[in-house]
Amino acid sequence: MISSVTIDIEGRSFTAVTVRLPKTTLLTVSNDTGYIMCGALDVGLLNTKLHDRKIIAGRAVGVKTIEQLLKAPLESVTLEAEQLGIHAGMVGEQALLKMV
Repeated sequence: MISSVTIDIEGRSFTAVTVRLPKTTLLTVSNDTGYIMCGALDVGLLNTKLHDRKIIAGRAVGVKTIEQLLKAPLESVTLEAEQLGIHAGMVGEQALLKMV
């Protein structure tokens, strides 16, 4: 099952997507600039093989809901995200607010 909802964080709109798969759930929250995602995100791949795409993204591990993703500290972020002041350890919600 796939669900998509618009969420508001401090007056800014983001799209939250949940994809339920056998034995796991994929979670993302995004806007037109970038996104945060559950542990399925391969930040290393984005920083190396897809570096030319300049993807702004962060990864949180151990989360099972969108609410947890928003409150969890990011385990890793892309190089492009770092250039916006987003860093590992930053809470997902805070990282999203830097994606303008």
